[in-house]
Order: sequence, then structure tokens, then C-alpha cells
Amino acid sequence: MTAEPGPSAFRRVPLTEALQRSRIIAVLGVGDPVRTDAVADTLAANGIRCLQLTMTVPGALNSIERLAARMPAGVAVGMGAVMTPQDVVRAAGAGARFIASPTAAADVIHASRNLDVPSYPGALTPGEVHLAWRAGASAVGLFPAGPLGTGYLAAVRTAFPDIALIPSGSIDCGGTAPWFAAGAAGVALGRDLLREAMLPGGDLTALAGRVRQVIADAEPGPG
Repeated sequence: MTAEPGPSAFRRVPLTEALQRSRIIAVLGVGDPVRTDAVADTLAANGIRCLQLTMTVPGALNSIERLAARMPAGVAVGMGAVMTPQDVVRAAGAGARFIASPTAAADVIHASRNLDVPSYPGALTPGEVHLAWRAGASAVGLFPAGPLGTGYLAAVRTAFPDIALIPSGSIDCGGTAPWFAAGAAGVALGRDLLREAMLPGGDLTALAGRVRQVIADAEPGPG
């Protein structure tokens, strides 16, 4: 039996520059294309540089192809809930600049790495985090992080100080600063950031205000 390659045996795909700059991933639902575009435009115009769609929602591939073509330079559109290597290929072919998944499936991580696309697999326990990193993840999505709180992130960071962690799942968009203080490389926000904005007539002005506050909270502090 051939031993699994160690972390030094491959080149790890780095985080997207967009994530390194803004440190926030906005997770969109996919609905009416006009509404999706309006929400994406609002997010990008107010500082979000990473937009994530959801593979399991009908129309996701069409939406990512459209958004990837129309978003301004510096905005990365990625695909979440990716469960198979085949879906990695389909998402990347449609324009996905990063791949997120709810589990630490090695074959999904490998498929992303083979396409030179950053991979952010989900993991909860320290063992899962370590396995995802050894498989070649660019960062590990600590999921679901919200119910466990920032103390859990800090504890995992103590065990694995060199692993980039992106907490996601039920995180309050008004409380992101403590996650960064606990060592998050980025934070993924969905329902609490978007709220009613994806619905027809949803308040995009209110969304813009939430985005600006989130981006301000994500700014690195002095030193």
C-alpha cells in the first residue's frame, strides 16, 4: 500500500487574494437572477470581495458563470456545498475561484488542488481539521462554528497555530470582530448578513450598511 503523501509532498494552493484582503465570505442563496445580481452588486460595491454560491441549489452553475463574468476585478466568486470531485470540475469550469464543502472529503480537496483552485473544506473536531489540512486544504472551514463560539476557535488555533481557519455557520454579522481576535483567517456569513435582501423588494440599503460594518470589523487592528 502506498503511503499518503505528507504535507511537504505537494504545493498547497494559497487563499485567494480576495479573501486575504477582505477576510469575509458572503454566502448567497440562488434565486431570481435579477435579484441575485442586485445583491451581489451591493455586496461588492460595499467591500465584499468573496461571494459564495451553493452547489445544491438549482441554477447555481448558471449563476456562478454569470456572476464570475460580471463582477469587478478583485472579486472572487466561489461555490459551496461541493460534495464530489465531479462537482469540483463543474464548478471550476463555470468560473468558481474557490471551493467550499461541509466535510473534509479528501477526494474533493485533491480535485480542487489538481485544478489549482483554493479549497475550504468543513471540519469540526481537531482530528477533522488536521485531516483536512494534511489532505491539502488551503484553509479549513470550522463548521458549524456559531453554536460553539469564539472560545472553541481559539482552542483549536492553540492546537494548530499554522492552520488557516474560517469559521462559518450561524455567525452573527454584528459580532465578527471577536472571531478575528480569536485568530480566524476569514469569516463566512450568510443568513444574518443577507436577511431579507434576497427577497423581491428586500432592503439593499440596509444590506449595504451591514456590509460596511462587517468590513470595518474585519480590518486588522494596530500591530
